[in-house]
Amino acid sequence: MAELAALEDPKARAINERHGDDNGVNLGQLRAVAKRLKTQQELSRQLWATGDTAARLVALLICRPKEFGCGELDAMLREARVPKVTDWLVNYVVKKSPHAEELRLAWFDDPDPVVASAGWALTSERVVKKPQGIDLEGLLGIIEAQMKDAPERLQWAMNNCLAQIGIEHAGLRSRAVGIGERLEVLKDYPTPPNCTSPFAPIWISEMVRRQGAKA
Repeated sequence: MAELAALEDPKARAINERHGDDNGVNLGQLRAVAKRLKTQQELSRQLWATGDTAARLVALLICRPKEFGCGELDAMLREARVPKVTDWLVNYVVKKSPHAEELRLAWFDDPDPVVASAGWALTSERVVKKPQGIDLEGLLGIIEAQMKDAPERLQWAMNNCLAQIGIEHAGLRSRAVGIGERLEVLKDYPTPPNCTSPFAPIWISEMVRRQGAKA
C-alpha cells in the first residue's frame, strides 16, 4: 500500500476522476507492480479488502479467477462502484470463472444498473464466442425498448451488445443497424482521430469492413 501511495500522480488522478475512477496511479505502473508480484490469491483478497481502488486493480491482476466462489464474485461486483474496477473484475476475473454463466443470468435483470451492465457485458461475450442458446432477436427487442433511457453504464453495455450482434451475425445486421439509427445513442460521442465511433451503425460498418479486408 505504501508503494502504491508513492506512485500517486495528481495529473493521473485528475484524468481518471473525469471518468469516475478515484485512482491516481498510472495503469502501466500498476501492471508492472502486478507483474512483479505474480499470482498470489491470498494477497489479492487482502488488497481487495482495503477498498482502495489502486489496490483493487492490482488484486484483480494477481488473483486466480477460478478460485473465487459465485457468491464472492457477486459481492465483489456489488461493492465495486468504480468503473475501472468493475470493468477489470468482469473482463479479467468473471469471464474466466466457472460461474460466469450463472452470474450472467443472475445479473442481467438486476435492478442495480451497474450490476445489470455486468450481465450485459457477459452476454456480449456469449454473442461473440458462444451464441448457441442466446435469443439474439429477443436481445435486440430489449435493446430497442430500453437502451435509449438506460443509465449511462448500462446504456454503454447494451450498445456494445447491439454492435456485437450486428458485427457477428449477418442475418441480424440490418436490424441492429436500424435500431442504432433510430435510437441515435452515442451518435454525437466525441471520437478521437483514427478511433472508431461507439455509435453502433458506424461501429458495425467499420468492423465488418475490416473483417472483409482480412478475408
